[in-house]
Amino acid sequence: MCGIFGTLNFSASHRAPEIFCGLYHRGPNDRGLYKNDNVELFHTRLAIQDLSEQGKQPMRQDHVVIVFNGEIYNHLELRKKYNLQAESNSDTQTILMLYKKLGMQMLKEFDGMFAFALYDEQKKQLFLARDRAGKRPLYVYQKGDSLVFSSELNTLYKITKPCVNYESLSSYLYIGYHYKQDTPYKEVIDLQAGSYLQIDTVSCKSNSIRWFDISQHYFKSNNIKYPDAITELDAKLNLAVKRRIESSDLDVGCFLSGGIDSGLVTAIASGYKEKLKTFTVKLDGAYDESALAYEVANKYATEHTVVDITFDDLNQNIEKILINYGEPFCDSSAIPSYYVAKAAKQHITVVLNGDGADELFGGYRRYVPFRYFDFFNTSALSKYTFKSLLNILPIANEKKSRYNYFYRMLKFASYRKDIELYTSASYDLLVGFEKYFVTQPNLGEIENDLLRYKQYNLSSLSKILLIDFEAILFSDMLPKMDIATMSNSLEGRSPFLSKEILEFAPGLEDNFKINNLQTKKILRDLSQKYLPDNLINQPKRGFEVPLKRWMDTQLKEIVNDYLLSKGALYPSLVNKNFIHDLMNRKIKISDERRAKILYNIFALEVWHKNLKSNVVSHDTTFYKSQNLQLT
Repeated sequence: MCGIFGTLNFSASHRAPEIFCGLYHRGPNDRGLYKNDNVELFHTRLAIQDLSEQGKQPMRQDHVVIVFNGEIYNHLELRKKYNLQAESNSDTQTILMLYKKLGMQMLKEFDGMFAFALYDEQKKQLFLARDRAGKRPLYVYQKGDSLVFSSELNTLYKITKPCVNYESLSSYLYIGYHYKQDTPYKEVIDLQAGSYLQIDTVSCKSNSIRWFDISQHYFKSNNIKYPDAITELDAKLNLAVKRRIESSDLDVGCFLSGGIDSGLVTAIASGYKEKLKTFTVKLDGAYDESALAYEVANKYATEHTVVDITFDDLNQNIEKILINYGEPFCDSSAIPSYYVAKAAKQHITVVLNGDGADELFGGYRRYVPFRYFDFFNTSALSKYTFKSLLNILPIANEKKSRYNYFYRMLKFASYRKDIELYTSASYDLLVGFEKYFVTQPNLGEIENDLLRYKQYNLSSLSKILLIDFEAILFSDMLPKMDIATMSNSLEGRSPFLSKEILEFAPGLEDNFKINNLQTKKILRDLSQKYLPDNLINQPKRGFEVPLKRWMDTQLKEIVNDYLLSKGALYPSLVNKNFIHDLMNRKIKISDERRAKILYNIFALEVWHKNLKSNVVSHDTTFYKSQNLQLT
């Protein structure tokens, strides 16, 4: 794993120390700079595969130069397939050789996670590319003929000073994350998953090309019997785990939450790695899965570590954790993710996780209503009927799961707008409070996407899984884990996002995913081969945090300080009195929802304060003591 940065018609080489310091945590082992014509490429290296000098970047082969962040797990297989001869074991060199043979069509061959910039000096073409799911980040600034890209927003902002996009920030408050290519800045996009940008470095014209579209795999039914599907999934998951272990020259471990996703990955990984190290989190006041995680660790004799988070730790680090994201980021599970990554880094450099399984196989409870009702095609009359019925029912108790599913079905069906349906089904923040916005959210892209999804000839369940994969997984789940791990110089790998599984899972029948109100049916049945019985039917939790309790006790003072500050940003986005009424419980909503909304605004204010101070704190010792290498 590494950090990459680059420019076109925007000289930044004189600021190389700032760039390298900003990306130091992504690559503390080495750094390099390429400069030719109007193109500059920067690289910081976290050495994991081919630790020799031959793995240094920027890397050149003839007239092609690359800076690469990620791993191509099947690159040695591709060398054999295309009869490529190389003097090193570097997957970066494999990319350069395949580019000469296949051009950018090579991307379809990769099983990996990646973001890279490849410059063809002969063709005067610069390519910026991302993997199928968007695991490796890549942000792009464009203004006039100038282009700058970076692995992280903090460094990009420091060098380019883009303008804040207030409509984007309002959208963030409404849905809880920056949607797809949206960022807090007007001139900056988050390059989309499964796409690459082709830029002519002479004319500066660019073209965005989608090389992988997961929706196409939802249209391809697998036509496979259920027992065969379990067998095939088992084989594909084993292949994915095996590749992700064997393609590291350093020690590999697993995050273990007590759920079936990380449990499956751990169980399979133990077959390919002796003395596997596993890590889980224990939080006071949250549901404690450490006992369940221990059962898996004990079954497979892993070297297990439980990370016990105290409030003293959180009080010291909450602002730092949020600032690391370079944008407002309100997923509170980023907190335990950061701590477990920090603990893991003391023992390993590469960690496997279960990311992607929920979005591919239907792991969230909110998916259950979509399995049995087509909310995307409900008539307006039916919506009024559902809303009337909903109004006479008591609020669902989360513990009464079957009634809760019925309640949520009525709630979803009552929404008149698709955007209300989707945001309520996901984060349920400010749906119903639109009138309180001072700066209206720009929801045009989301609404257009929902209209497009609505017209697909797919089941309601497939539609919501597809939307979540392209939006929430990309914009929330993957950035959360990328920053949590990379801020600790730890590389996270996700077997469920392998090429083979991404091409297989979407085409499975709905009842393979959700059946009789049971989520992730096929994964639970596969788990019978690997996991203790009492773990298989546990509800989805992941690394939970007791956010409601924290917001009412330990975090109350710091949150109030930010929200009541005279320099707060949120009053320019949403009505200040409305937020104060929320703080004082004058608005009738659940305590859980109230806590999420206020934490969302708190994250916004922490980002804004850091933006004003323009401080990005990383260890600069390495670069102060080293000379700059120019390729």
